[in-house]
Amino acid sequence: MNDTVYVGNAGKDAALDRGWLLGHFKDVSDPRHSEAVEIKWGVHPPGDERARWVTGEARTALLVLISGRFRVELPGRSVLLSEQGDYVVWGEGVDHSWRAEEESVVLTVRWPSVPGYRVEDGEGGGEGGGEGQGQEAEGAGVGAAG
Repeated sequence: MNDTVYVGNAGKDAALDRGWLLGHFKDVSDPRHSEAVEIKWGVHPPGDERARWVTGEARTALLVLISGRFRVELPGRSVLLSEQGDYVVWGEGVDHSWRAEEESVVLTVRWPSVPGYRVEDGEGGGEGGGEGQGQEAEGAGVGAAG
């Protein structure tokens, strides 16, 4: 067996770590550990939203809609993702928040993977797994957005 290969299912694996599939928060012995990038499979029930805006963003992010209707709030702009494959990219320094307008699945890719963005459980709309920044708890759903 090759310890540098991992085969899984995004829906099942995401449920184990608040949606996170890859990032700095995975154990260093896990092939899914990366300080370069984070990947999240976010499953959000209708009305799920981030507990608070991400401010002081130090990463670049790509959020792709797999299914549903998902709104990303950016300073002075609201972006509705409504067709499979719709996506939005924002860079370093761009504050953001989000809301699932209906049951939604989104894939979020962020880089680099850095600690410090996690919204703790009990604060609603968490965006991440693991600890640290790369874990923006993205809602109560399994594996929220970022």
